[in-house]
Amino acid sequence: MSFNSPTNKKVLSKQKTFSISIHSHRFLLCCFITTFITLLTLLQIQTFKTSFPFSSPQEEKISFLPLKDLRFADKPMEDHTWFMSSMNDTKEDGGPEHVYFPSEASDGRLLCLSGQSTSNGTMNSYGLSSPVSLPSDVEVLRGLTFISDTYYDYDNLWHGLSAMVPFISWHQSKGCMLPKRWVLYHHGEIRTGMSPWLRELLEAVFGPRSLVIEDFKGRSTKTSCLEKAVVFRRNQGSMSKEKKEEVYEMMRCKARAHCGIKNEIEEDEKKVVIRLTLLLRVGKRSFKDDNAVIRIFEKVCTKVEGCRLRVARPNNLTFCDQVKLMSDTDVLATPHGAQLTNMFFMDKNSSVMEFFPKGWLELAGVGQYVFRWIAESSGIKHKGQWRDPIGERCPETDPAKCFPFYKDKQIGHDESFFSNWTASVLNEMREQKLANHHTKINPTTCAC
Repeated sequence: MSFNSPTNKKVLSKQKTFSISIHSHRFLLCCFITTFITLLTLLQIQTFKTSFPFSSPQEEKISFLPLKDLRFADKPMEDHTWFMSSMNDTKEDGGPEHVYFPSEASDGRLLCLSGQSTSNGTMNSYGLSSPVSLPSDVEVLRGLTFISDTYYDYDNLWHGLSAMVPFISWHQSKGCMLPKRWVLYHHGEIRTGMSPWLRELLEAVFGPRSLVIEDFKGRSTKTSCLEKAVVFRRNQGSMSKEKKEEVYEMMRCKARAHCGIKNEIEEDEKKVVIRLTLLLRVGKRSFKDDNAVIRIFEKVCTKVEGCRLRVARPNNLTFCDQVKLMSDTDVLATPHGAQLTNMFFMDKNSSVMEFFPKGWLELAGVGQYVFRWIAESSGIKHKGQWRDPIGERCPETDPAKCFPFYKDKQIGHDESFFSNWTASVLNEMREQKLANHHTKINPTTCAC
């Protein structure tokens, strides 16, 4: 049989066509697989870039400015303030003025900090950088950073509290967002400490793991850029009364919960108890005759039904001792001093009586009213001040030098005035408790 027959040619032609068809389908399948793998690889690369946005071959040089701008040294707390003077504050719904990074105000750029000086704020600096063009020699600190600059300090209870209140307000308004770290400045100088009282209060509010104070020592680079940061530099002054009340209510509640102070039911309205605390100081601005003052309060208390007097001194009291003491106080009588900061641990609508040495009214300026401000912010009734009219005459001819002379003098007493004043405050408290069924707050209902 001849292999070149027409029949064989047809068979060979069909086999050749079939072979070409198979190869064509294999080729298309290979192209499809190759294209799919390529697209998948590109997608993974893009996902990787999105997950790590702080890297780019196009680096941007950061322009730094001093944290402390000496051009505004004569008015450090006005306008932009001398701390980060190029930045404008934002204020939301009566809350504290602040600067948030990254935001529209920063053109989406991150805040970067450089310097570790604890004595010269002009040696520490700040700058801004886009998250996609950060220099390779910076370290990115992930999470939220709280940044504070205060004109005063973090050791004094009032000044430290005033600097921290804005952070607590912002924390409340942002769904209880917690910071990863804190950066504290005083005049642009790094600070790493605060009073033990303030530290424990912040731990009660934010939790102990959220109070990590950054000093930038041991970092691998000289510059640290912050993934997210909020800056407060004006204390609580610009906040609305309502916002302040919310913060103090939260601090009262959190501190009581932290110290294990449980909610208690008030006695029957016919057996109302008025808890009067005479909180005495030792040394500076103490009473000249503690025993005489104690006798006055004892005598008045026995004449008011349900009055119970407790005499205490703040020395060696732990944070929780102070919270417990104030939680068990309806009327607080004490000289002007840091111990008055604890008043906001009292129930709302409790009362405070404050005593001053001679010279404060004329020479102390607005600082003498700080505890009236705390009372107004925390729902406490400040029932006035008694100012000792008797004392040594200032030997200085310059009035500006007389306040240091009077500032820490001891305080005398006026039995008639003290008796009438105390009786009035106690009777008012009794009527208030009878009318309002005065009860303690429940620490399990704290905000955040």
